[in-house]
Amino acid sequence: MKRVVEIAVNRIKVYARHGCHPQERMVGGDFYVTLSALVEVESSAWKDDRLEGTADYSRFVGITKREMAVPSNLLENVAARIASAVLEECPSVVKISVAIEKENPPLGVLCQGVCVKIEQTR
Repeated sequence: MKRVVEIAVNRIKVYARHGCHPQERMVGGDFYVTLSALVEVESSAWKDDRLEGTADYSRFVGITKREMAVPSNLLENVAARIASAVLEECPSVVKISVAIEKENPPLGVLCQGVCVKIEQTR
Protein backbone atom coordinates (compact mmCIF):
# COMPACT_ATOMS: atom_id res chain seq x y z
CA MET A 1 0.00 0.00 0.00
CA LYS A 2 1.20 3.50 -0.85
CA ARG A 3 0.47 6.70 1.01
CA VAL A 4 0.80 10.25 -0.23
CA VAL A 5 2.93 12.39 2.08
CA GLU A 6 3.90 16.04 1.84
CA ILE A 7 7.62 16.64 2.32
CA ALA A 8 8.79 20.25 2.64
CA VAL A 9 12.21 21.86 2.85
CA ASN A 10 11.76 25.42 4.06
CA ARG A 11 13.80 28.49 3.16
CA ILE A 12 17.05 27.02 1.86
CA LYS A 13 19.38 30.05 1.88
CA VAL A 14 21.39 30.38 -1.33
CA TYR A 15 23.61 33.18 -2.59
CA ALA A 16 23.00 33.60 -6.33
CA ARG A 17 23.18 36.03 -9.24
CA HIS A 18 19.67 36.25 -10.70
CA GLY A 19 18.05 39.33 -12.18
CA CYS A 20 17.59 41.40 -15.33
CA HIS A 21 19.85 44.26 -14.22
CA PRO A 22 23.65 44.03 -14.67
CA GLN A 23 24.18 45.05 -11.02
CA GLU A 24 22.13 42.07 -9.82
CA ARG A 25 24.30 39.72 -11.86
CA MET A 26 27.54 41.35 -10.68
CA VAL A 27 26.77 41.71 -6.98
CA GLY A 28 24.32 38.87 -6.45
CA GLY A 29 22.25 38.45 -3.34
CA ASP A 30 20.55 36.12 -0.91
CA PHE A 31 17.63 33.98 -2.01
CA TYR A 32 15.43 31.59 -0.04
CA VAL A 33 13.95 28.52 -1.71
CA THR A 34 11.09 26.48 -0.27
CA LEU A 35 10.14 23.15 -1.82
CA SER A 36 6.98 21.24 -1.00
CA ALA A 37 6.51 17.85 -2.64
CA LEU A 38 3.66 15.38 -2.65
CA VAL A 39 5.33 11.99 -2.55
CA GLU A 40 3.95 8.48 -3.03
CA VAL A 41 5.52 6.66 -0.12
CA GLU A 42 5.91 2.87 -0.15
CA SER A 43 4.99 0.87 2.94
CA SER A 44 8.70 0.06 3.41
CA ALA A 45 9.23 3.68 4.46
CA TRP A 46 6.41 4.14 6.93
CA LYS A 47 6.32 0.55 8.22
CA ASP A 48 9.97 -0.45 8.13
CA ASP A 49 11.57 2.98 8.59
CA ARG A 50 13.52 2.74 5.31
CA LEU A 51 14.56 5.69 3.16
CA GLU A 52 14.28 3.63 -0.04
CA GLY A 53 10.49 3.83 0.03
CA THR A 54 10.24 7.62 -0.06
CA ALA A 55 11.92 10.73 -1.48
CA ASP A 56 15.23 11.82 0.04
CA TYR A 57 14.86 15.52 0.74
CA SER A 58 18.64 15.98 0.66
CA ARG A 59 18.28 15.43 -3.12
CA PHE A 60 15.87 18.37 -3.21
CA VAL A 61 18.57 20.51 -1.61
CA GLY A 62 21.23 19.32 -4.06
CA ILE A 63 18.99 20.04 -7.05
CA THR A 64 18.17 23.48 -5.65
CA LYS A 65 21.83 24.40 -5.13
CA ARG A 66 22.75 23.19 -8.62
CA GLU A 67 19.97 25.11 -10.40
CA MET A 68 20.38 28.27 -8.30
CA ALA A 69 24.06 28.38 -9.37
CA VAL A 70 22.99 29.00 -12.99
CA PRO A 71 22.24 32.75 -13.40
CA SER A 72 18.84 33.62 -14.88
CA ASN A 73 17.02 36.84 -15.69
CA LEU A 74 13.78 35.60 -14.15
CA LEU A 75 12.99 33.70 -10.97
CA GLU A 76 10.23 31.99 -12.93
CA ASN A 77 12.93 30.33 -15.05
CA VAL A 78 14.90 29.10 -12.03
CA ALA A 79 11.77 27.82 -10.25
CA ALA A 80 10.67 25.91 -13.37
CA ARG A 81 14.11 24.32 -13.74
CA ILE A 82 14.11 23.22 -10.10
CA ALA A 83 10.58 21.79 -10.36
CA SER A 84 11.35 19.90 -13.59
CA ALA A 85 14.59 18.49 -12.18
CA VAL A 86 12.90 17.25 -8.98
CA LEU A 87 10.22 15.46 -11.00
CA GLU A 88 12.83 13.98 -13.34
CA GLU A 89 15.27 12.84 -10.64
CA CYS A 90 12.83 11.81 -7.89
CA PRO A 91 10.29 9.34 -9.36
CA SER A 92 8.17 9.11 -6.20
CA VAL A 93 7.33 12.84 -6.35
CA VAL A 94 3.94 13.38 -7.97
CA LYS A 95 3.66 17.14 -7.44
CA ILE A 96 6.23 19.80 -6.56
CA SER A 97 5.83 23.38 -5.44
CA VAL A 98 8.85 25.70 -5.57
CA ALA A 99 8.87 29.19 -4.04
CA ILE A 100 11.89 31.48 -4.50
CA GLU A 101 12.22 34.62 -2.39
CA LYS A 102 14.64 37.38 -3.38
CA GLU A 103 15.84 39.66 -0.59
CA ASN A 104 16.10 43.40 -1.18
CA PRO A 105 15.07 43.56 -4.85
CA PRO A 106 16.03 46.79 -6.68
CA LEU A 107 12.57 48.40 -6.61
CA GLY A 108 13.42 51.86 -5.30
CA VAL A 109 11.30 51.27 -2.18
CA LEU A 110 11.88 49.54 1.13
CA CYS A 111 10.79 45.94 0.57
CA GLN A 112 11.80 42.77 2.39
CA GLY A 113 11.61 40.77 -0.78
CA VAL A 114 9.68 39.36 -3.69
CA CYS A 115 8.57 35.77 -4.25
CA VAL A 116 7.78 33.60 -7.23
CA LYS A 117 5.99 30.30 -6.73
CA ILE A 118 5.45 27.53 -9.28
CA GLU A 119 3.65 24.18 -9.06
CA GLN A 120 4.26 21.29 -11.38
CA THR A 121 2.62 17.87 -11.53
CA ARG A 122 3.93 14.68 -13.04
